[in-house]
Amino acid sequence: MKITELFNVSGKVAIVTGGSRGIGEMIAAGFLANGVKVYITARKEAALIEKAKELSEMYEADCIPVPCDLSTMEGIDSFMNYMQSNEESIDFLINNAGASWGEPYAEYSEKGWDKVMDLNVKTIFYLTQKLTPMLSKKASLEDPSRVINIGSIDGLNVPALESYAYGTSKAAVHHLTRVQARRLVGENILVNAIAPGPYESMMLGAAVNHDYSLIESRNPRKRIGSPEDIAGLAIFLCSRAGAYTVGAVVPSDGGLVGIAGHDLSQS
Repeated sequence: MKITELFNVSGKVAIVTGGSRGIGEMIAAGFLANGVKVYITARKEAALIEKAKELSEMYEADCIPVPCDLSTMEGIDSFMNYMQSNEESIDFLINNAGASWGEPYAEYSEKGWDKVMDLNVKTIFYLTQKLTPMLSKKASLEDPSRVINIGSIDGLNVPALESYAYGTSKAAVHHLTRVQARRLVGENILVNAIAPGPYESMMLGAAVNHDYSLIESRNPRKRIGSPEDIAGLAIFLCSRAGAYTVGAVVPSDGGLVGIAGHDLSQS
């Protein structure tokens, strides 16, 4: 049971939605550094292509950009067709693309609510549904395929920020993960979720004016998450080491939920 065998993901094919920045980029980079061929998606085509080029050169690996809007059924179908035209099978699907929306309670808009729930929940269900045949094609009892849904600690605790749809959507993601896991385990597709705490990202940065010092001071580990933290957890779940983990929601938050409770507000 050597570490090189337990955590080996080399030669696999992965999709990372929302892979051009933040946690998605971190996971994509971890895969690429360890021999995985990675398709990354995002809506902003120029930035996505530039990021894929950067990651490909950095890790001397295949990072393929696929610009698309996965918040619509048309976008999901288009992406599915692209993947079917380019790969026979998929080993890992990382459902990371997400959105948030902040407004005062009395003014919280239906537009914001629907945007968050559509991308954060509906997209995960339908994208996984559409890609299930590709995920199951080479999956076996000894070498199952994986789906990782990116939730949030805001779906485990009640956040202080006025982002009502976001925490609600992430709680839904966590339960959807368990529902998907039960349905797909028989096809040798293992579904789990990661619930990240504070990591450097545009979403969290906007909430704290890109000043992470207060968040770091309140974290039991006295820091925010690093690329190694989230990529390492994703690699564990996708490797032989994680092949008996099914339907789990794993926090990656420095202990905020488990031992401290969390509050990302500055009040």
